[in-house]
Amino acid sequence: MTKWKKPAVKAVFLIGRALFKYIMQIKIAQVVCVFPPYKSGIGNVAAHFARLAAAAGHAVTVFTPRYRPVAQEQSSAYRVMRLWPILKRGNAALLPGLLYKIRDFDLVHLHYPFFGGAEPVFLSKAAGGRFKLAIHYHMDAGRLPLVSKLFGAPGKLLIKPLFNRADVITCASLDYLKHSAIKDYVSRYPEKFAEIPFGTDTEFFLPVPPAGRENTVLFVGGLDTAHNFKGIDVLLKAFAKLKQSARLVIVGDGDRRPAYEKMTINLGLQRRVEFTGRVSDRELAGYYRRAALLVLPSVNRHEAFGLVLLEAMACGTPVIASALPGVRSVFTDGRQGFLVKPGDENDLGEKIDRLLGDPGLRKKMGKAARELAVNKYDWSRVKDALEAVYRRLVNQ
Repeated sequence: MTKWKKPAVKAVFLIGRALFKYIMQIKIAQVVCVFPPYKSGIGNVAAHFARLAAAAGHAVTVFTPRYRPVAQEQSSAYRVMRLWPILKRGNAALLPGLLYKIRDFDLVHLHYPFFGGAEPVFLSKAAGGRFKLAIHYHMDAGRLPLVSKLFGAPGKLLIKPLFNRADVITCASLDYLKHSAIKDYVSRYPEKFAEIPFGTDTEFFLPVPPAGRENTVLFVGGLDTAHNFKGIDVLLKAFAKLKQSARLVIVGDGDRRPAYEKMTINLGLQRRVEFTGRVSDRELAGYYRRAALLVLPSVNRHEAFGLVLLEAMACGTPVIASALPGVRSVFTDGRQGFLVKPGDENDLGEKIDRLLGDPGLRKKMGKAARELAVNKYDWSRVKDALEAVYRRLVNQ
């Protein structure tokens, strides 16, 4: 081949590859009420979905409310557009600008619940928007304060027509949806739903040898009013009744922290309980690796899955969690850990005592937990499931 033909062939190849990528690329909008660095399961999932879709070669933009102080972008792989809300209450924020900002996308993935964000997405779709609409149902909205109920009333009225407009409804657990506020809709239209389990980075969250473990019970979660359902009060009461000697480490922060610290003093646990506040991801991985076990003592269906369970299991740490719809499907009771009755401090305490008192069982469960995390919850597997849903939608 002559010298001039080699660069020409290479140029044609590169142009062809770029053209193929452009043709296959999907313009995706992720619409979510909160986003990192705000610590929230919904926001973290949206961030992971954006990252995975971008890694698959798609053009991804995240739309989320903008609050002061303005946070820095989290990734160069996708765009984050923080829109000023007209009205705001808690995690609800009215974003009318979404009406026209999402209309040129191929696919919009709305993370529900999002009062103030779901309405303009619905109106944009109803007004003739050609984008495919996916809704990721994270959890039931549940009971809200009076002001929040008034704010969220339009969104609740729109839920049926919104879901009718959706091309697919994704979820982390069909078990959760079958017991949720939309269980009748699930039974009527099962073909409209797709399960995409949450995932974790099994190369970042790695186990350490059992000898590196401490006699520590770990809790990870928000300590604010929005996360009252996490059941920290139940955990503290259970810990006060333990027969085994151990420390409790509570990772997280929020406006309820002073109340929990006061409760710790009242129970005489101040020397056995440590509140760390917010920690970095690297520090968090260290806490998982050193803990004897992780506890997720949530008390109601506001807890729909439990990302912390995946992170702990990836570190080879056995888990104890409330037997709630969705949560109970994350692992097998008696294999990677134990399920307990929600809100039952006695059952929780008994299961913690059992694991603390049996190092051999902890080691066995920790090994099974790591295997489950790698085989089912690694992000590479979630990426394949998410890409299959997106491709099916745009090719319809």
